[in-house]
Amino acid sequence: MSLVEPICPVPTIAPADMDGAVEAARAAVGLPVGARVVAAMSGGVDSTVVAALLARAGYDVVGVTLQLYDHGAALKKKGACCAGQDIHDARLAADTIGIPHYVLDYESRFRDAVIDQFADSYLRGQTPVPCIRCNQTVKFRDLLDVARDLGADAMATGHYVRRAVGHDGRPQLRKAIDPARDQSYFLFATTPAQLDYLRFPLADLEKPQVRGVAAQLGLKLAAKPDSQDICFVPSGDYRTLIDRLRPQGREAGEIVHLDGRVLGAHAGITDYTIGQRRGLNVAVGEPLFVVRLEPETRRVVVGPREALLTASLTLEEVNWLGDEPSLDAAAEAGRPVLARVRSTRQPSPARLRRDEGGPVVVFDQGEEGVAPGQACVLYDPADPDRVLGGGFIATTRGLV
Repeated sequence: MSLVEPICPVPTIAPADMDGAVEAARAAVGLPVGARVVAAMSGGVDSTVVAALLARAGYDVVGVTLQLYDHGAALKKKGACCAGQDIHDARLAADTIGIPHYVLDYESRFRDAVIDQFADSYLRGQTPVPCIRCNQTVKFRDLLDVARDLGADAMATGHYVRRAVGHDGRPQLRKAIDPARDQSYFLFATTPAQLDYLRFPLADLEKPQVRGVAAQLGLKLAAKPDSQDICFVPSGDYRTLIDRLRPQGREAGEIVHLDGRVLGAHAGITDYTIGQRRGLNVAVGEPLFVVRLEPETRRVVVGPREALLTASLTLEEVNWLGDEPSLDAAAEAGRPVLARVRSTRQPSPARLRRDEGGPVVVFDQGEEGVAPGQACVLYDPADPDRVLGGGFIATTRGLV
């Protein structure tokens, strides 16, 4: 899209608020004025405002943009990121701000670490979260190495999340002030060492304020729409991408009721996700939902809504922010936590314990919509804004 064509009304912001935004950015960085900070610029309004605020706060800012994929449709698609028009937008914004800007071709790395993993997860009957994998790999691992090579003292991003320093002197990951924009769920895999180096200057701002700051700073992308969840699927049809990358997923199988009845057939297990109701093309007189996927037998198992309730889940690829909790395998009660299984869902009371297979999250009440491959992020009940850590959901156990 053109940077000079607004697509929605742009909020205004008072000069005092601008001063406050600059001071908040300076406080978030916590480094002496003049220190070098790499700003990860995706071409969207959030990361651009971060770069602009840091430059205005007196830091030596270097903008870096990653080219992550190259789809022709991404050049015109509203809401894409890290390709085509967005790279142009980031370059133009950096020129407006007056900072050096570099574009790094990470397309191969992104395909290996995110796109291929995304397709493989669906073949395994999982529901992946590509944004988490992207942050975990190319952004917070590879890009941080580049920032250090550039001599930066920190790297700043446009994520809505808070970094704070605890009484023990170690950094904590916390929710942003705006619950509607909070992205702590997507950043649970950030390691303590990475968190020590990262900065998030938008933690105290809401999105309308960020757009207002962009407008007042003269950034022409103030009204640019937000990027979409699956940025590398320009058409919005992720199944077409999976079919192209993993055609073996397009193998027919049975749709089976929990009670054993064969209700119909399907054309490929990758067409289905846990909790899905539409598109089953079976009728038994009651609403049915996908409750389990069995890739080995290519079976889609369906049942009533109550069958979606999950009593517990096991975690893999666990990341702890702070000390790893001491979990006694013999203690059935476990440690109280707040467990979040979807980015759009509030954390639920649960207990964390360990068995032979690793960490287990046991919900106080049944949790709906839990799917292997998704993340389960754990928060502290005594301090609900603080992320304790989390992992990817390996297995689940139903309530019924």
